[in-house]
Amino acid sequence: MHADEDGKLRVAFTDWPDLAAEKVGGRAVIANDEFFAPKENLLRPGRGVFIADRYTERGKWMDGWETRRRRSPGHDWCIVQLGLPGVVRGVDIDTNHFLGNFPEYASLEGVEVMGSPEPDALTSARWTPLMPQLRLQGGSRNLFFIASEQRWTHLRLNIFPDGGVARLRVHGEVRPELSRLTQGGEPVDLAALENGGVVVACNDAFFGPRDNLILPGRAAHMGEGWETRRKRVPGFDWIIVKLTTPGTVERVEVDTAHYKGNFPDMCSLEGCYLREPVVDFANARDIVWTELLARTKLQADHRHFFASELQAKGPFTHVRLNIFPDGGISRLRVHGRPA
Repeated sequence: MHADEDGKLRVAFTDWPDLAAEKVGGRAVIANDEFFAPKENLLRPGRGVFIADRYTERGKWMDGWETRRRRSPGHDWCIVQLGLPGVVRGVDIDTNHFLGNFPEYASLEGVEVMGSPEPDALTSARWTPLMPQLRLQGGSRNLFFIASEQRWTHLRLNIFPDGGVARLRVHGEVRPELSRLTQGGEPVDLAALENGGVVVACNDAFFGPRDNLILPGRAAHMGEGWETRRKRVPGFDWIIVKLTTPGTVERVEVDTAHYKGNFPDMCSLEGCYLREPVVDFANARDIVWTELLARTKLQADHRHFFASELQAKGPFTHVRLNIFPDGGISRLRVHGRPA
C-alpha cells in the first residue's frame, strides 16, 4: 500500500485498469440467482447508490447483484467476461450499502477461452482457483491481491452462502493477442488500452483518471477524459503512456471532446526508447526524450490529427503528452507499427 497526495492509503494494484468494467466491454454473462438485483450492476461505474424508499415487486431495490436467502446447501455465483483479457493483479469486491445482506465469504476462479462461448459451456469449463474463500466485510471495499501470471478471459465470483455485492473491480494488465496487432499490415493504435497500452505516470489527474486517456471509443462526456486541476504555479502538466510494444509512429490523434472552457491551450508529444523499467518517471533524470510534435495550439471539443507535423518516427517504447498549462484531454491515439 502507499499514500496518495491527500494522505489516504491506496493499494498498489488499484493503479491498474479495471479489466471487467462495463465501459471497456466487460459483461456479466450468467448468474445462478439474481432475485433481488441483477448481475449487470456488478460492472457499472461508481460504487452504487442507496435510495431508502425505493422498492420493487420483489423487495428492496439495491444497486448491485443480490441473490435470495439460500435455504439449501451450496453457494451463489456469477460469471463475468472481461472486456480486456489479461493478467489479474487484484480484485475489489465492493459491498457498499450491503450491510445486513452481504455474503460472509467470497472466492474467485478464472478460465481462458476463445471467443464468446455460450453460458452452458462456461458453467462446465475447467475453472482455476485464483483466490481462496476469504471473509468479506459489509459496506466496504474488500481488496484482495491475486498471485497469478496467467492470462484470463472470464472470472467466476463465488459468494458464500448468498447475499449482495455492489461492484466487482478486476484490476490488471491487459494482454492482447499480439498476432492480431500485426495482421493486415495496417497501422494500429499502440497506446490503446485494449491493445495493451498502459498509462504509467502523470503529474496530475485531479478531475479525470489517467487511464481514461486511452480507453476504447470516444468519451461520452467530460468525466470520461483525463483532466488536471487549474495550475497556479509555473510549468505544465504531462502524462506518460507505455506502448503495447516498441513501434514507429505514423499518426497521432489528440481529442478534446467535451472540453470547452477547460481544454489545454497547447500540447506537445515526446517519445523515448527504454530497455529497462522506470519506477519513478517524475524524478528520472537520464531519460532521453525525442520531440515528435512541437508545441501546438489546440481547439475546444475537437479531434486533432497530426501526421506530416510529426518530427520523429521512432521506434519508441513510451510517449509523453505535455499540455500547456493544464486542462483536459479525452483521448490520445498513437497509430503506428510494431518495430
